[in-house]
Amino acid sequence: MYYGGRQLSPDIATEFRPIYWSDGTVKLLDQTLLPLEEVWLELDDYRSVVSAIKEMRIRGAPAIGVAGAYAVALAAGEAMESDPSGFVRALDEAAGEIRDARPTGANLDWAVERMMRAARDSQPGEDVVAGLGAEAQRIQDEDVLANHTMSRYGADLIPADSAVLTHCNAGALATGGYGTALGVIQTAWTAGKISRVFATETRPFMQGARLTAWELIQADIDATLIPDSSAGQLMRRGAVDAVIVGADRIAGNGDVANKIGTYSLAVLADANGVPMYVAAPTTTVDMRISTGDDIPIEERPAKEVTHLKGVRIPPKGIAISNTAFDVTPHRYVTAIVTEMGVVRHPYEEGLKRIMDAQRG
Repeated sequence: MYYGGRQLSPDIATEFRPIYWSDGTVKLLDQTLLPLEEVWLELDDYRSVVSAIKEMRIRGAPAIGVAGAYAVALAAGEAMESDPSGFVRALDEAAGEIRDARPTGANLDWAVERMMRAARDSQPGEDVVAGLGAEAQRIQDEDVLANHTMSRYGADLIPADSAVLTHCNAGALATGGYGTALGVIQTAWTAGKISRVFATETRPFMQGARLTAWELIQADIDATLIPDSSAGQLMRRGAVDAVIVGADRIAGNGDVANKIGTYSLAVLADANGVPMYVAAPTTTVDMRISTGDDIPIEERPAKEVTHLKGVRIPPKGIAISNTAFDVTPHRYVTAIVTEMGVVRHPYEEGLKRIMDAQRG
């Protein structure tokens, strides 16, 4: 496996990944069943991948981007098999469906556009379908290496003997592999810099309780699961030295869209003098969007709030709001950690600098 001309180390290449490509089939771990069941789905048509994204069987902005790339590769194979003469039109239509699967994360649109650019740039006589499959695998490999690189940068920010708090799930499950915020935590833990991790439940979909807790146990990291509402009390008592989260989209001014509840944590961290770090690859940075006010925010089905394991909790007739993400203004963000380095205020300048450098 290669990234930017560099071969991935054997350790990185063989690490756990929540999704991969095998002989024209997408295989992904169904995250809706974790931690009670570990079930791998095998999907051989792009609409099944789109459904898996919408149903959060795979989730996390970088992982959704990888899934979207594989969905384009599947769509290319389906289009070529059904009507080679209409290949371009059919692939464009499929790309639109894939892009629309979930609107908030930047990585999905970025990955689909890169795949479509690869399709447009293919030369006559090339095996376009095979080429797109290889391109999607490169996208995943690049994400894995980017996560390792940013995790080293992020770990440098953590003082010795720190207790850190994280929200939602930003580990290997949410990415191509290794993770963003949890990648930073794992790297710092391995270096002996972290003494304890607090993970929020992350209501209503319980990504923290189900997924982050599962990943922390797998990594043998000393961790405590807490109700979302108890984070402020922990900070007031001085029990938290840093908050580390991932991101679904970062605007050009440094405003951050992430799982609902992140804004509340950022305000609490600011009030208690706790640094708030955001770890995300440059594929999550969207310089086309100037502020967080322009980031599309997804509304999820009401049933995610009303039901727990198929059992309705609130009475019928109550109105339900299930906004999936919130936007944290950049003034509450201490630093943004990417594979291109750490960015601090003023974010407009810093993000532009790393994005220009990333493009070469």
